[in-house]
Amino acid sequence: MSSFIIYPAIDIRDGKCVRLVQGDYARETIYNDNPVEVAKSWEAQGGEYIHLVDLDGAKAGHPVNDELIGQIARSVQVPVQVGGGIRTVSDVERLLGLGVSRLILGTAAIEDRQFTEAVLGQYGDKVAIGIDARDGFVATRGWLETSEVQAEVLAKELAGKGAQTFIFTDISRDGMMQGPNVDAIRALAQASGRTVIASGGVTVQEDLIKLAAYADQGIGGAIVGKALYTGSVDLAQAIQALKGRG
Repeated sequence: MSSFIIYPAIDIRDGKCVRLVQGDYARETIYNDNPVEVAKSWEAQGGEYIHLVDLDGAKAGHPVNDELIGQIARSVQVPVQVGGGIRTVSDVERLLGLGVSRLILGTAAIEDRQFTEAVLGQYGDKVAIGIDARDGFVATRGWLETSEVQAEVLAKELAGKGAQTFIFTDISRDGMMQGPNVDAIRALAQASGRTVIASGGVTVQEDLIKLAAYADQGIGGAIVGKALYTGSVDLAQAIQALKGRG
């Protein structure tokens, strides 16, 4: 089986590790006051990659939690990817300089195509494109707005400009513990011909096994947030279960 990575998610707001329901800032649960310790914990349980979201940055339109992101990147041996408010080349250079392995462009991929294509051309696989979709259309600005761009069309266009990795979120599933939208994720992988990391909706270990079954069709991993924090998925057990299938 092709490789499939579980990405434990740490969403940062006001210096704390939180989760929002469907990106709604008014529906927040604080899970931990110390995101650095959370990252170390996921690594200790076998996590191979840490997924960070700067929620303050996503809302502000520029990265806000640089210091904390740098601390997390330095405190773990595994790679870290970060999204949230990355809009300029200086944002990209600064975050990579903090030890981040991969950056995620979301809103900028829709609103500033020139910047996105320039960064893809320069940094290649150090940049992933985050596509957050509501009913098949791309949402931007921390999911506060929905564009008129179709997710599959955007993925195909940006794959042609050098994007190697997409992170796809079906907003309707995020934080709702209803399982991922496997068909939509597969369709995006097929349309783009690139690796797609699933985000949103993973509720139980079986969801990860279902997604990993399509690893050879381009589903390269899954970001897991709420399910880890509520205990409905045990990271170490899930990693072992997937290895047992490999």
